[in-house]
Amino acid sequence: MPWTYLTLAGLFEIGWAIGLKYTEGFTRPLPTTLTIAAMLASIGLLGLAMKTLPVGTAYAVWTGIGTVGTVILGVILLGDPLSAPRIVCLSLIVLGIAGLKWLA
Repeated sequence: MPWTYLTLAGLFEIGWAIGLKYTEGFTRPLPTTLTIAAMLASIGLLGLAMKTLPVGTAYAVWTGIGTVGTVILGVILLGDPLSAPRIVCLSLIVLGIAGLKWLA
């Protein structure tokens, strides 16, 4: 279960990171409420995962999922640029996440 919690925590992190853009500086009530809810869910699930996973592994995987997912959604939803160097760097993050999971 801890890896399930951690994966869900990472997905909620993507949600709140993208949600921040839609809050327009926390001036829009619905996006702000949803973003804060995603933040709380993300931290809560991360805490549950850390009951059994090493803190360094859990935190690195959590931020890695959030980083990669946020970049991908930024490209798809917000028109963020995607270049070969960015793809290489994202691939390295994914390899790091896989390595940490394999070693845990």
